[in-house]
Amino acid sequence: MDTGRESRWEKDAMTVEIVFALVTAALLAAAVFGLALVPALLIGRSEPAGRGVLMAGAVLGAAAGIWRLVRVLLSFDAWRREGR
Repeated sequence: MDTGRESRWEKDAMTVEIVFALVTAALLAAAVFGLALVPALLIGRSEPAGRGVLMAGAVLGAAAGIWRLVRVLLSFDAWRREGR
């Protein structure tokens, strides 16, 4: 038996999990940025406060997306190592 190599099913499962992680991370980042966009539009995008809110939204959105990506992939890795 070839125990050192992954089966086709395991490779497909990894691909699906990576795509799922990327899509949900992008959606979360967009949602967080969208929440920051509303106050920035109310304040005015050209005002310094509006620019600051947009910048904070972009940074928080990127951080939330990266957090989601890492969290999903680490939980999949733990699940895979348990042999499920």
